[in-house]
Amino acid sequence: MLPSCLLAGGCTGIQSALDPAGSEASDVATLFWVMAVGGAVIWAIVVGLLVYASRTRRRIYSELAAGRLILLGGVAFPVTVLAFLLGYAFWTMPGLRPLPDPAAASTALRIEVTGEQFWWRVSYRRGEAGALVAAANEIRLPVGERVEFVLESSDVIHSFWIPSLGGKMDMIPGRTNRLSLQATKAGVFRGPCAEYCGTSHALMAFTAVAMPPADFEVWLAQKAVPSSGVAAPGQAAFLGNGCGACHTVLGTDARGVIGPDLSHIGSRETLGAGILPNTEATLARFIARPDAFKPGSKMPAYAMLPDEELRSIAAWLKGLR
Repeated sequence: MLPSCLLAGGCTGIQSALDPAGSEASDVATLFWVMAVGGAVIWAIVVGLLVYASRTRRRIYSELAAGRLILLGGVAFPVTVLAFLLGYAFWTMPGLRPLPDPAAASTALRIEVTGEQFWWRVSYRRGEAGALVAAANEIRLPVGERVEFVLESSDVIHSFWIPSLGGKMDMIPGRTNRLSLQATKAGVFRGPCAEYCGTSHALMAFTAVAMPPADFEVWLAQKAVPSSGVAAPGQAAFLGNGCGACHTVLGTDARGVIGPDLSHIGSRETLGAGILPNTEATLARFIARPDAFKPGSKMPAYAMLPDEELRSIAAWLKGLR
């Protein structure tokens, strides 16, 4: 009983394809369980025949009867089950990659995600003519609405995957891939990079938040304008140390595009692409020594800054909600 409970417990969580929170993930989970049951039936029949044969005296069966038993139980039955499983998989697979309805293009939500070493550049656009809303290392989407993801890479091959919502898709330099997902329940989920991309590949993740549609629209509208905390103390230290050359913060002179957009970093669930809790203390530590948390990071270290200045910048960034 205990091993079964442990196995069942491993099928749930914020990063489980067998605990679906999206329509595509539900199809993947169903396909898995059908395959698992089919494989278990074949295994049970074959093992049962072997055990039965090992316990039966040879003289009971003629060669003809033994041959029929082997042909039916060891060949015909497994082939029939495998053919059924293959047919079921072919029937299911086209529905795992649906695209949004072209008729809804004028109002459809599109999320553009670009894989970087070792973080995620994210932007949202509502409809073909909608304004672009920039973010990073976190994805939010409305429950019940099919969302199109436009996936690219700026350096090496990455792979985009939110196991609880759907299957994965590679992000290949020079190529644009498209994926659509539909969340069926609200929640916070984890998405890893599913393709080795360098030193900090294992430290490259993101948070996916499925929200009620009304809450999502409020959130998106808030992220399209500067944070109310942009004028707080700490802005001068941020700009004076050259941070604006790499990062954008709406409402300031920081317009860099090399690093993540920090306009609303204070409201994100995690820091450093899913590796740290987003607090003032971890912000200060990350600014001082980003390479200590993420080897291979292209962000320069600012350990030479006085502690008071580091804390001031971190407090200002945490206030950008």
